[in-house]
Amino acid sequence: MTAPTDDTAIEGTGRVEAFSDGVFAIAITLLVLELRVPEGGTAGALWHTLYHDWPSFAAYVTSFFVIGIMWVNHHAMFRQFVRADRMLLFLNLLLLLWTALLPFSTALLARYLDAGGIDSHVAAALYSANLLLAAIAYTAVWWHAVRGGRLLAAPLSRAVERSVRLRFGAGTLVYAVTVALAFVSAPLVLVVQFVVALYYCFDQVASSRRGQTTT
Repeated sequence: MTAPTDDTAIEGTGRVEAFSDGVFAIAITLLVLELRVPEGGTAGALWHTLYHDWPSFAAYVTSFFVIGIMWVNHHAMFRQFVRADRMLLFLNLLLLLWTALLPFSTALLARYLDAGGIDSHVAAALYSANLLLAAIAYTAVWWHAVRGGRLLAAPLSRAVERSVRLRFGAGTLVYAVTVALAFVSAPLVLVVQFVVALYYCFDQVASSRRGQTTT
């Protein structure tokens, strides 16, 4: 069974993916620019200085994996699409908007992670909000594409649609919780974000499609 066509849709998604790949590549590269080589000091002080900068390294590693896994899943998601329409392009731009902002929110979190007080909580909350908005945009891209199956080679079964929505929704819900958690502990937020990134390592789409039967 082939998916219904859309007169406004453009066959193929190559240009969308190429543009998105460029944004992901730039965003993940910009992260490393926030890592500074320690200034020279007394002999033997390097280890102490590097340890003192642990928030920068922790934020860098977490955001590197977050953006990298977002790129992997973006690639997996677009493998399901055979065409793109105008709305999909704008929703994908929204996803890239929040992706491109991650280097800034990462630098902010790294700067205030161990500062304590309200600044630390606000920085963690903004970082979590950035990831929450990216997750919402990511889900919007998927939901729009699968609605009626018009952008897919073949529509998904209702069971698979529900399964993927639940898988995406679970991570989005955790991101929302971390915004509140930021006002409890900023370092704990970073740990939770890393765990959520590991959750998204699994292909949420392909694993749900195994054994599907269209209805």
